Amino acid sequence: MDTTVLVLVIVVVLLLVVIAVGGALLARARRSQKLQERYGPEYERTLHETGDRKAAEEDLAEREARRRKLDVRDLSDQERDRFAGHWTQIQRGFVDDPVRAVHDADRLVVDIMRTRGFPTDDADRRTEDISVDHPQIAQRYRDARAVRSATEQGPVDTETQRHAVTAYRDLVDALLGGEQSASTASPAKEQTR
Repeated sequence: MDTTVLVLVIVVVLLLVVIAVGGALLARARRSQKLQERYGPEYERTLHETGDRKAAEEDLAEREARRRKLDVRDLSDQERDRFAGHWTQIQRGFVDDPVRAVHDADRLVVDIMRTRGFPTDDADRRTEDISVDHPQIAQRYRDARAVRSATEQGPVDTETQRHAVTAYRDLVDALLGGEQSASTASPAKEQTR
């Protein structure tokens, strides 16, 4: 084989390797960017928790795959109205008994998720499942659950419990299929809550 041909073959092979590696790196960067955009703060939280970008992205991808396998359904109008009515009662009861309102709100979230077809036995798993469809609410749900747990250990100030109920409200709204979260709702919608 002629030296020129051998050099050309080596150059072509090296170019193909560089293109393949560059393509793989570009695909990984796109995947990372897509996950960052989709999950926002949940991506950052998972990255911080795992300490490794690859592990964090695998975790989020596993959540998505698991979520796709679930037979989750929309609520019927009757179910939605029943849950919305229950939520209204919880909010009204907050003034008289904030601890009970926090606990009732947590139970309502679990009931809605169960009715829609989500597994509900594991609280951390519930949060992960929520993070796939509602990544902006997932951390607030974690925080609300922490407040709920704290109320079992001792007194929790009313303002902290109010924040928990507000987080539950946003999640209930999302799970009921509301187009707006409570934090972006119009003042007229706020008055009807």
